[in-house]
Amino acid sequence: MIRLKYWPLVIKQITRHRVRSVLTILGVAIAMYLFVAIQAMQQGVAQTTEATAADTTLVVYREDRFCPFTSQLPEYYLQQIEAIDGVVSAVPIRVVVNNCRASLDVVTFRGVPRDLFESTIGQNIRFSAGTLGDWQKRSDAALLGETLAARRGLKVGDQFDAAGITVYVAGILESDEPQDQNVAYVHLDFLQQQVDRRLGTVTQFNVKVDDPERLGAVSNEIDELFASAEQPTSTRSEKAFVAQIASDMIELIGFTRYLGWGCLVAVLALVGNAIVLSVQDRIKEHAVLQTLGYPSALIGRLIVTEAAVLGLLGGLLGASAAMLTIRLTHLSFSVDGLSIPIEAGPVLLALGMALSIALGVAAGLVPAVQAARRPIASCFRAV
Repeated sequence: MIRLKYWPLVIKQITRHRVRSVLTILGVAIAMYLFVAIQAMQQGVAQTTEATAADTTLVVYREDRFCPFTSQLPEYYLQQIEAIDGVVSAVPIRVVVNNCRASLDVVTFRGVPRDLFESTIGQNIRFSAGTLGDWQKRSDAALLGETLAARRGLKVGDQFDAAGITVYVAGILESDEPQDQNVAYVHLDFLQQQVDRRLGTVTQFNVKVDDPERLGAVSNEIDELFASAEQPTSTRSEKAFVAQIASDMIELIGFTRYLGWGCLVAVLALVGNAIVLSVQDRIKEHAVLQTLGYPSALIGRLIVTEAAVLGLLGGLLGASAAMLTIRLTHLSFSVDGLSIPIEAGPVLLALGMALSIALGVAAGLVPAVQAARRPIASCFRAV
């Protein structure tokens, strides 16, 4: 925008009115903090609900049921589901949560048969601590998703309890799947006995299909198979299932995008107001600069650069603070045992900073044009 030799002049103008500049930077930082946090929530929703061509997982749930406490399916459905053409694998899962309502700190237990874990769920996970063998040795062992472990401060060898269930931490898992990051995997028979002292009942079946294009056909066949059974089913793709169960929360998070746009408007207004006041205070100085041979266009570029620097500093502070908060708190929205992660990566940081600079430039354009077009004589008369 301007040559390097003019940067000391820009910095001097920013530091001359320290209180005004600091307040402007803090205002931009707060707005960008909210904007980045909102974008992190929006990304989490997209990650868990937007279908892709690679999706091959179906969730078989009890028809007209939502909370895991109310979905009761016989475990023997497994053999009939596996016999359907197009089904690669199926795993019965018992789900128990310490809170069935929307919350930021939900512990979700998922009971899985120990002989099916490695061939199904185990294909999508990586161990950051512990081993699968450690989990298989103990009946009360649990494999924790890294988000849950970090939020609760748990490590291998610890014991913790939630929802009246006490487990031993045998491993910490890493996974690209949102539902694996905030969960505790335990043995199915252990969880069944802990909850109702009887075997044979599960909450859902996770079904893997051989072709993404057959998701609809296989789901319809499963529901038709159990339509007249004592416990009829409702089968949807995993992401469609999350979208329906958490629809109210997703709608609320979707509404926050308007707050995000409001944050950007606030940045524009804050930087614009600071630059307008700064330009008004420096009318005489601009006249002197013009007298010394500074072109009007250069004076305008100096003002725009000043606005961009204020936007950059505020954006960097706010976006970094938001990312640090998200990383340290490991929060995720949970409802009915399903999780929507709140994640912020380098791309989101770069986006926040780029928007801050762009809005700073936009805010400085009008006062820059006004200062560049103001005649020298009128500048001296205005003082």
